[in-house]
Amino acid sequence: MKQDIIKMSVKTLSRCLETKELSALEAADAYLEQIEKKEAEIGAFLTITKEAAWETAKQVDAKRMKNEPLPPLAGIPAGIKDNICTKGIPTTCASRMLEHFIPPYDAAVMEQMKASGVVMLGKLNMDEFAMGSTTEHSYFKETHNPRDLSRVPGGSSGGAAAAVAAYEAAFSLGSDTGGSIRQPAAFCGVVGMKPTYGTVSRYGLVAFASSLDQIGPLTRTVEDNALILQSIISQDQRDTTSLAHPNPDFLAGLEKGVQGLRIALPKEYFAPGIDPEIRQAVKKAAASFEKMGAKVGEASLPTLEYALPAYYVISSAEASSNLSRFDGVRYGYRSENAPSLEELYKNTRSEGFGEEVKRRILLGTFVLSAGYYDAYYKKAQQVRSLVCRDFEQVFSQWDLILSPVAPTTAYRLGEKRENPLEMYQGDLCTVPVNIAGLPALSMPCGFDREGLPIGMQIIGKHFREDLIYQAAQAFEKEAAI
Repeated sequence: MKQDIIKMSVKTLSRCLETKELSALEAADAYLEQIEKKEAEIGAFLTITKEAAWETAKQVDAKRMKNEPLPPLAGIPAGIKDNICTKGIPTTCASRMLEHFIPPYDAAVMEQMKASGVVMLGKLNMDEFAMGSTTEHSYFKETHNPRDLSRVPGGSSGGAAAAVAAYEAAFSLGSDTGGSIRQPAAFCGVVGMKPTYGTVSRYGLVAFASSLDQIGPLTRTVEDNALILQSIISQDQRDTTSLAHPNPDFLAGLEKGVQGLRIALPKEYFAPGIDPEIRQAVKKAAASFEKMGAKVGEASLPTLEYALPAYYVISSAEASSNLSRFDGVRYGYRSENAPSLEELYKNTRSEGFGEEVKRRILLGTFVLSAGYYDAYYKKAQQVRSLVCRDFEQVFSQWDLILSPVAPTTAYRLGEKRENPLEMYQGDLCTVPVNIAGLPALSMPCGFDREGLPIGMQIIGKHFREDLIYQAAQAFEKEAAI
């Protein structure tokens, strides 16, 4: 029975809880038992909140026994990426710098999770401060891909994707700065949505690059993903970039199909750097859309190749600024070997940050420095404008864009650890979306010759998550992957 519970979609589990076929405590126990069974080989969690999960589940059950009206997510067990602040529960960003940090407040999404009665199972592993594509840059542990334990789960939300794929959580919340939800979703064969910038409040999300970061859900089905995102969108006065969503009901048009939709395949997304098997799988998906009644054709995004270098300049500059607060004075790691204030700063940051974080801080500090600001940072922002313009031109003629999520499927642990440039190249297909603030969904569209999941990316206009979900749902039903 417990195996049946963890295999249920969020929607089915929600219905079983509502009709009292299951209790929230039974659902929590089933997932906690799975975590106990799988966690040693997967390594998705940094903190497991068993007692808190039981407490929330009991409260939901008590309310349900009194026939109190409850939200659809009440009693659903979930995992939360460890850069989302949770009051009274460690939030480490997988860094030595925040190893013992316990936030005194909840992130906005955690307030919404609590109000919805979601049962939090724990905090999930990630690349340190969300910088990385493999979850190997965590200070605490490596996370393994449930599809093949010798491979990376992707990153930086590797723990979030692995937990969902390994049935250790019904859904998870991750964050996406340059592909950190979509790429691990593709590697682990789950569904991941990076919403329009401003759709989900960033209040309480530990910042990496503030103009790019966005929180989003990872699930096993498209419908579940729409349900979760719908429950966490809201305009929040505490986040000055937060916007009111003009199309907040993602479930209403879910079954409309793709008849008449115009779907573009930008030729730059299918360049020689993309594995042929991935190109073939995405083009096969395009043929499925055509068969279902969509109009599919080639388009062009000429500045796409410049998006990646522009992203690494902008994101590193913002990281350099955001991470300057970690100085060993107020909170976080503090070096014990510091006879002067200057040495306190230097030693704390040298000892507290990992190699990848230091690499990006140094790059960001360099591009913001006098004499280089115009040559790099300003130029990158100009490229950003050109990328946005290209997307606008494509979307003036097409409703959606279809592309690969990553140039390869999940690679082996350690394979790219010593070659950061090769790892950065893996973000080729995902970063343009963050640069332009667009919504994009990653979902499985096939398998490679080694049986590893291949992900495709559906990109929409600003605030058209509803249309993305509509197309994704049609493909999920048609392809039955």
